[in-house]
Amino acid sequence: MSKDSPGLFGLKKTNRDFSKKKAWGKNQFNSSFPASLCCYLASKNIDANYLAIQEGKYTPATVKIKDVFGISPKSDDLYFAFEAQHTPFQKFVKGTLPRTDVVIQKESTGECLSGLEVKLTALPDNTTCDLNDRAYGSEIVVRPDTIVYLACSLILSVGEKLSECLKKVKITDWSNAKEVLPRIKEIVSSIQQISIAAEKNQTPFLLQPVWKTIGKSPVLADQCLDIFVWSDAGFAHFISRISNNNPDANNITRQTRTSIWLYKMLIDYLDKGSFNHEDIIDGLSYNTKNDKAFASAGNVTNNYMSTERLEKPVISKAEIKNIILGGGQNLLSPERRFDAIIFNSPELFQE
Repeated sequence: MSKDSPGLFGLKKTNRDFSKKKAWGKNQFNSSFPASLCCYLASKNIDANYLAIQEGKYTPATVKIKDVFGISPKSDDLYFAFEAQHTPFQKFVKGTLPRTDVVIQKESTGECLSGLEVKLTALPDNTTCDLNDRAYGSEIVVRPDTIVYLACSLILSVGEKLSECLKKVKITDWSNAKEVLPRIKEIVSSIQQISIAAEKNQTPFLLQPVWKTIGKSPVLADQCLDIFVWSDAGFAHFISRISNNNPDANNITRQTRTSIWLYKMLIDYLDKGSFNHEDIIDGLSYNTKNDKAFASAGNVTNNYMSTERLEKPVISKAEIKNIILGGGQNLLSPERRFDAIIFNSPELFQE
């Protein structure tokens, strides 16, 4: 990448060609920009926020970007493979391993160092935009494939303790909500225990960068960008906490279903040496679409992400020009939303 050609800071070796407009589409930008933002933080010797388990409990901390990537962001051997398979996980699943958002590799050997899910999220969302900055939160929408990767990551992090954490529940038909609900407390409790057991070997799992605006306006706050990283243990804890473990519930929520999926993947791995993620996700739908695993609004995520840097992100809007390089912003293709145009055109309603 030449100095004057479109590009993103730190992404020197990648399977995306940032000189072409295709590499700046919404789906591409939403994963490549966060990877670049990580590199930019590292260049300023700033650690990322780390949402993890510490001393047996969920505790936000910080983590170095080199520990997120598994290699120094300044290394000449660093390669970003977007929308790729983190192949070390293939042995845990039957069938085809889904792709994850970005796989960090060694260019020289092709070795996969880290497979990361990425969720670029707006701060605040519509549930928190009318609150004060400290109460702002970002909505996170999680896809089913993310849970497949979480299960694989936890298998490695928990190791031999997995069998101790997973209390086997006797269920004949896992697709029958009426049969599963009476055992839901044990299932959710198992996920909670797994998150604690994974502490020692927990690994960075999901990047959740935030971009902050002034309230619900489209105007960026002066301090507008930061990186939050969920560890596999921290994210498992989060899922267990937002799941409804009431056996008398009338239905299985998406969050609770996610705990069930995760539990079933792990228990199948213990019993069979691998799990069929497609059968689990398709078969345990509980009359709810599988287009996403779950979503959590900002008034929920704030409880887990609340730090000084959520209130005041560390990177300013003046620094965006240091991350998006060579006129790359001109290749972006933002969505045109009628409601956004109306909201930002007050002159239409002036007499």
